[in-house]
Amino acid sequence: MIVTIAVIVVIAAAFTVWSVRQGTAEEASGGVAPVTVEKDGTVVMAKSGVTKPVVDVFEDFQCPACKQFEETSGSTLKNLAAEGKAKVVYHPITIFTQEPTKGNSLRAASAARCITDGRQWLAFHDALYKNQPSETVTGFSADELIKWGKDAGVTAEDFDNCVRQQRNVAAHQQFSAQTMSAQKLTGTPTVKLDGKELDTNVAFVPSSLRDAVESAGK
Repeated sequence: MIVTIAVIVVIAAAFTVWSVRQGTAEEASGGVAPVTVEKDGTVVMAKSGVTKPVVDVFEDFQCPACKQFEETSGSTLKNLAAEGKAKVVYHPITIFTQEPTKGNSLRAASAARCITDGRQWLAFHDALYKNQPSETVTGFSADELIKWGKDAGVTAEDFDNCVRQQRNVAAHQQFSAQTMSAQKLTGTPTVKLDGKELDTNVAFVPSSLRDAVESAGK
């Protein structure tokens, strides 16, 4: 909770800029790059043969700042990947240590790991942020997650049971701990371009994010 609040405080300083940018955010390019779900829980979105620049997104489905990032810059990342200008890698983690946020995050992340089809995972990813509960209430219930999965077109075998049984919680917690330690993460979202963390005034502004990625690709 403390980590997330700290991130939001930093982000609030530039919220006026973001709110203006949101209205002019890039429209979807009409196509989505191939999406691959990896065994460790990371998800790669990139056209065949594109290996750089790499945009790493470390996110928590319960994190309000991550929702803001998705709303402001999510379509920009999809477009850059579809244009072959970036390899985008999503790293869902859980940064919360207190309830109800910790449980909410774990249920959402575990459910996402029940999906192995990349396009379906991406649609579910977007649905989780669209329906993100408040940090003060218990949310992301099994029934809700299953419904949103179906609405997103998830056809994964045994999806319902996988979600209800929270089969992937242990693997997700291990991945979260290892990732936070290895990447020296202090909050989410953390967005890195070729290993270097981007400032919030770049990551949260679509035009600035695009400029940074395109410059890295030259």
